[in-house]
Amino acid sequence: MNATATTPFSTLIRTASHEQHTEAESSTFMSDMLGGRLGVEAYTRYTEQLWFVYRALEDGAERLREDPVAGPFIRPELMRRAELERDLGHLRGAGWREGLEPLPATAAYAERVAECARAWPAGYVAHHYTRYLGDLSGGQIIRGTAEKTWGFARKGDGVRFYVFEQIANPAAFKREYRELLDAVNADDLEKQRIVDECKRAFALNTAVFHELGEVFPLAS
Repeated sequence: MNATATTPFSTLIRTASHEQHTEAESSTFMSDMLGGRLGVEAYTRYTEQLWFVYRALEDGAERLREDPVAGPFIRPELMRRAELERDLGHLRGAGWREGLEPLPATAAYAERVAECARAWPAGYVAHHYTRYLGDLSGGQIIRGTAEKTWGFARKGDGVRFYVFEQIANPAAFKREYRELLDAVNADDLEKQRIVDECKRAFALNTAVFHELGEVFPLAS
């Protein structure tokens, strides 16, 4: 990966995974949800699936705070699990954990995140990047759609997952995050593996969207 000598890693990882990123965000389920064509039940099920992924991400974060590769990325202002749980309480009621199960694709996704957290911190960085920078960017579109389509209060219960109260300037934060990527403690070979894992992360996410699309197909 000779390009890493001159191309910032944050640019490389974004451009190398562009195709997979586009495929994920243009999936039928996501297109239907963002188009306001699905009911709140679909949004609720999607939020449930996110909980399994972020549980794996943030359980892993606790173990990686001092890691030389992943540690710099563990930022408390990014943590989403508490907000997800508040949203699920609003969407499903106080007993939201009862009967909560991941779709097969979600279980595979969460297990891969947990595996990286246990055994490969650089791979964990790939999943951290695809999730949290996505939440700060495209996630805001989902929040706006949810508020408009299903009547949630602006930045209130039901969409708190997308509200980063401890990040006053998201654009500046994303610049700082990209600087962390550029300075990641990895050689060129490991950086290529991170790029490959980033593509895998998007593919795992797309698989979840496909299964959600099967659960919530639009009536023909």
